[in-house]
Amino acid sequence: MRNDALKIFTAGVRAVQPQYLLPKHMRWQPPQLQLGEQLFKQPDINKVFVIGAGKASAAMARETEIILGNRLDAGIIVTKYEHTFPLKNIQCIEAAHPVPDDNSVQAGREIMRLLKNATEKDVVIALISGGASALLVDCPPGILLNELQIVFNRLLQCGATIEEMNTVRKHLSAGIKGGQLLRTAWPATVVSFILSDVIGDPLDSIASGPTVADRSTFADAWEIVRKYQLLEKLPVSVIRWLQLGLNNQVAETPKPVDPIFTRSFNYLIGTNRVALEAAAAMARELHYTPVIVTDSLKGEAREKAQELVAQVQQYEGPRPACLLLGGETTVTIKNPGKGGRNQEFALAALIAMQQAFPDRDKMPVLLSAGTDGTDGPTNAAGAIVDKGVLQLANQRRLSPEEYLTQNDSWNFFHQAGGHVTTGPTHTNVMDIIVVLIP
Repeated sequence: MRNDALKIFTAGVRAVQPQYLLPKHMRWQPPQLQLGEQLFKQPDINKVFVIGAGKASAAMARETEIILGNRLDAGIIVTKYEHTFPLKNIQCIEAAHPVPDDNSVQAGREIMRLLKNATEKDVVIALISGGASALLVDCPPGILLNELQIVFNRLLQCGATIEEMNTVRKHLSAGIKGGQLLRTAWPATVVSFILSDVIGDPLDSIASGPTVADRSTFADAWEIVRKYQLLEKLPVSVIRWLQLGLNNQVAETPKPVDPIFTRSFNYLIGTNRVALEAAAAMARELHYTPVIVTDSLKGEAREKAQELVAQVQQYEGPRPACLLLGGETTVTIKNPGKGGRNQEFALAALIAMQQAFPDRDKMPVLLSAGTDGTDGPTNAAGAIVDKGVLQLANQRRLSPEEYLTQNDSWNFFHQAGGHVTTGPTHTNVMDIIVVLIP
């Protein structure tokens, strides 16, 4: 069953790979270029530029080069270290995630420099995926990179949702996030292809919405900082900038009425739901009855794990069954262990399963992993738990409860087995949880 869980997870990830998604939305058949529902005739186009940011952007760029061939004039993308591909015409910058570094700022400068050259007859293709909020960065006047890094770290540790984090990030950008990239690209036409890593797929939050009108305000960002008690923990320059925005002394992010959006078209091409449906198809092939429980799981990882185990305990449908969940939980970090939300979820589930299933032969198999191949600042995508992991933990006298208390799930699974390690998957549509019930 452990192998089956891995096959089901892998099928979900494969379905949202750029090489399967982009050809459905992009076609170059001279003299016509089709981008989503937009058709461009050769005489009406001057140059075609590509920009991109996110963990999947290099894979998206490679596919774009294959489709467009010599119709592509120039391009720059930024992706996470070790997530790149050899590219012919598109420059690739590698940068840090989940906290930006100098290369993130350089990528912001280079992309804005390219867009400043765009004219009314040029077409800009934007390849956007999760991770771009850290990978593509600009520092507002008076704020240094190391001060932005403090903000990113604080947001990651406080338990804020990705939408809350991105609301703050959008208002700590003066030219990229929250639709501001379109101000630089104007009057070119911008067509964006987007992979969603946010629950509910809100386009203005994915990757901090560089090409999408922003619904959030400086007041919203301020409220989030206050909610998580960060006012005393953030640099003075950051607080000052947010206050300038509150007092209308700094321009708000562009709203839907702004004319820059009349030449912008956004296409959501990959979502968690797409991945879950492919995972369900594989489960069916392996003779499980699949049930997609949700694609919008959120909340504290350890609490949601306990709730799921209780749900499995009460399951009365056909067996063997495969419950599938997608979304993104959060972890409020209280101790200095090593891990990520998926490993913490799996560890909390193991503790609950140990109590709920005293008959180990009836114990389910549970896998929780990130579709991007990354779980927190670790080399694992997530973890898988079953009676075998529990048995090895007992043999090695490991206390799952102690490791969970320390937020140290990685070290637990490193010793007890159970790590799911995929390496970079070159896509990113949040997490997948697979539960196999015998």
